[in-house]
Amino acid sequence: MMSFRPLVTRLLAIKSDVFGGISRNFATNVDLPKIGIGVNYRRRIKFPDEYTVKPLDVQNLGGRDPVTGRKIVNGIGGGIKHKYHWVDLKRTGPKEGPPLVEKVLEIIVCGNRGAHVALVGSGDRLRYILASENMKPGDLIETSGHIPRNAVRAKEGDAHPLAALPVGTVVHNVEKFPGEGGKYGLSAGTFCTILRHLGDRIIVQLSSKREVSLARECMATVGRVSNVIHNQIPIGSAQRSRELGNRPRSGLWQRKTGRHGRKLRKLPPIQEVNKSVAKERKTISLTMSLS
Repeated sequence: MMSFRPLVTRLLAIKSDVFGGISRNFATNVDLPKIGIGVNYRRRIKFPDEYTVKPLDVQNLGGRDPVTGRKIVNGIGGGIKHKYHWVDLKRTGPKEGPPLVEKVLEIIVCGNRGAHVALVGSGDRLRYILASENMKPGDLIETSGHIPRNAVRAKEGDAHPLAALPVGTVVHNVEKFPGEGGKYGLSAGTFCTILRHLGDRIIVQLSSKREVSLARECMATVGRVSNVIHNQIPIGSAQRSRELGNRPRSGLWQRKTGRHGRKLRKLPPIQEVNKSVAKERKTISLTMSLS
């Protein structure tokens, strides 16, 4: 009696070669994007080549990948469209001489972020910055890159290097590397605290109570970010949640009541932030001769 096993095995091999290894249920050659890895699936901003204070157009993605159009996040969709205000996070000032003085012209409630935005001007230049807690129109703010021998007495809204500010100062918009713009303390109501000076490094406590060691030339803005009660405002209704761009959930998720306690973990050690230096590649020479 003839056996069909070799014939079936041969047909499966031919099918695998023809269709590129595609199985019955899914394709193995499709790379699905990872959520939260450098891609915002809620909106995409159309930035021009040069900085401008003109409100920018926003493209709502609705939880889809901007390239492939595949649905990635199910909880995003709809919402009110807002114009985007391009915030300049680089508070750079002169290292010698008088500081840069700017006047606060207007405090704007931006629909694309939790913190308020301040329109400031100096000479013929206008820009948006993050508004501090008590900032109001008409205030004069200073930006200086000079590090004096003694600590300065800065007022809220001023920007100075970390080494120029006294210990215990509450700051926001803190740079991770000098000259690259603020990275820490950008959300509404958050702040960082200067704990101590350690040689040529400054120990800063973040809003998450984690401590980082930064360079003394990193710029920081004095004060707390505006809109402190942002996380205390209740949504109030399902319609308001839809206006914020959130789709309905499945209903299976329930908040943990804390009946079984919680885990208490100690804080991680201080992280010293330095730029990584690229390692030089060694040249490999082959000694085998083919002749």
